[in-house]
Amino acid sequence: MTDEVVKAVEECARAAKRAAPSLAAASDTAIDTALGAMASRLLSHRAEVLAANEADVTKARTDGMSAGLLDRLTITEQRLTGMADQLLLLARAPHPQRSLEVSTLDGGLKLVERRRPVGVIGANYEARPNVTVDVASQLVKSRNAGVLRTGSAALGSAQRLLEVVIAPALTEAGIDADVVQLVPRVEREAAAALVRLPALVPLVILRGSGESTRTLATEAATHGVRTLAHADGGGVLYVDAAADPGKVRSLVTDSLDRLGVCNRLNLLLIHATVYDEVWPQVSEALAARGVTPSLPPHEHPIGYEWALDSDREATVTVATVDGLTEAVAIANEQTSGLAAGIATEDAAAAEAFFDGYQGTGVFWNAPTRLLDGFKLLGVPETGINLDKVPGPRGPVTYTDLYVRQYAVLPASH
Repeated sequence: MTDEVVKAVEECARAAKRAAPSLAAASDTAIDTALGAMASRLLSHRAEVLAANEADVTKARTDGMSAGLLDRLTITEQRLTGMADQLLLLARAPHPQRSLEVSTLDGGLKLVERRRPVGVIGANYEARPNVTVDVASQLVKSRNAGVLRTGSAALGSAQRLLEVVIAPALTEAGIDADVVQLVPRVEREAAAALVRLPALVPLVILRGSGESTRTLATEAATHGVRTLAHADGGGVLYVDAAADPGKVRSLVTDSLDRLGVCNRLNLLLIHATVYDEVWPQVSEALAARGVTPSLPPHEHPIGYEWALDSDREATVTVATVDGLTEAVAIANEQTSGLAAGIATEDAAAAEAFFDGYQGTGVFWNAPTRLLDGFKLLGVPETGINLDKVPGPRGPVTYTDLYVRQYAVLPASH
């Protein structure tokens, strides 16, 4: 790791920490004004944003980026409008209570739980420029300063978003624009440098391909930095013996509208007794989406995540199972634990599936594509956390980005 890269990341972290009090002390009105201004500026400066993104996409295509990754990199007119709409929704979303009375204590005292911002939160993500706006807006809403580091392919888009959308909107609202920093270096080493600064950036959000994100999480742990990691994905659908074939077809279709996302259908488990009945529906749905089934015998792990495979992204693994117990065991032990659904008309089977599956999101006759902060909660997400320990799990939003502080004070106050 070069000294120049380390210095660049540290400078961003120090600038964010210096500016953090400006955001922590900002009023609810100022914060929501800033978010509204971001939405307005995103629309009024759309030509500049789209031009910067087109340059990123053109270079990435020339460099041989896969179709799925190019899709994630691209900001279309429709997606830009959607980004603005999400900012407006976030601006109108209620602010979490910053102080909650817990109990009364002996001696005329009361216990209050105060919710305080972390201070500075880092975020590392790959070639998805919309995440720059998603994460920055979530941090602003939660009163946390941020240091953002994106992959080289999306850096031009991210810089333009910061320059013409995020920073001016913060300034207009009377908030120090330095609270949102973007690491200007393209080297991958910048990500490792970001997770080595516990005194400046105690928490880092990690989004990206599984192996790189796991490596960064391990690096962060050795330096005392906490992470909210979104490393692996892949939705599972179990077709129960009591499934409605028509609903199965719809679920498969709805789960494959985009292939480069983590919550798409990745593994289809079909009860052996109904395989012959439902396969024609499934086969037609896959064909309509241009997706190829990977059928037994498999030459890959059954939970292999196709969204990360640029050459075989348009693939779904298909396998038969003897029943619900086997399906749950496979989903728990051989997949990422992101999301799994059951297609069934049997309520008892659905309840057993819900009780057995240990992953982050579980669905009954509904597509795993719904595991998304905006679709479930009406606000953008910083990522989907798959941790199996207490803490924010699933779509992480602004309401999760705080630390608790216990205060004891006279009961009369």
